[in-house]
Amino acid sequence: MAGFDNLNTDFYQTSYSIDDQSQQSYDYGGSGGPYSKQYAGYDYSHQGRFVPPDMMQPQQPYTGQIFQPTQAYTPTTSQPFYGNNFEDEPPLLEELGINFDHIWQKTLTVLHPLKVADGSIMNETDLAGPMVFCLAFGATLLLAGKIQFGYVYGISAIGCLGMFCLLNLMSMTGVSFGCVASVLGYCLLPMILLSSFAVIFSLQGMVGIILTAGIIGWCSFSASKIFISALAMEGQQLLVAYPCALLYGVFALISVF
Repeated sequence: MAGFDNLNTDFYQTSYSIDDQSQQSYDYGGSGGPYSKQYAGYDYSHQGRFVPPDMMQPQQPYTGQIFQPTQAYTPTTSQPFYGNNFEDEPPLLEELGINFDHIWQKTLTVLHPLKVADGSIMNETDLAGPMVFCLAFGATLLLAGKIQFGYVYGISAIGCLGMFCLLNLMSMTGVSFGCVASVLGYCLLPMILLSSFAVIFSLQGMVGIILTAGIIGWCSFSASKIFISALAMEGQQLLVAYPCALLYGVFALISVF
């Protein structure tokens, strides 16, 4: 036992004593008695004390402004060009792009082959006049007992596509498909006269052949004149007139036979 006591006392040497533990006590209630001691650098003696209302520091009122968020982007509504009144609105035909003045000028240009064409007017995509002329051509063929509406629109589409490719290869500025269709449709007007003659008498004689040849030359000359004035293709009218004559020759064959 003596050896065990010596081993126990020499096992671990420290300066800690039970007497020091009895002297240290902590006051968690904040009464300020003998057990009041600062623990971990914080004084707990001020936690539970009562402070009278007159000794409390009054809070300063907030004198700032209330934050009101501003809208970063304010969308603006586009104002109409003609106003909100019905009297200021443009005509319906003008909104649809139908101009009767330009239609009349193009018609006069086709009917008068020697008249100088206005390139600014002719370079417009106007399909109102060509649609009317195609319907009129099919109606005159119907009066002659020929139901050829499908051939008229089919040949027109193929011819416009071919002329569109050809003119884009020949001209420096290029041309749109709508402009080609508009010019070829307006120049179909003399062919309506030929189909109207076919309702009255036969065109398979010598007079009919001469009249048909004259109508084909009229249509092709008017179309080529308009194309070279709109596309600035000086000196190439005969080159443009030849494919136009082939196209209108097909329409003439439908009218004659």
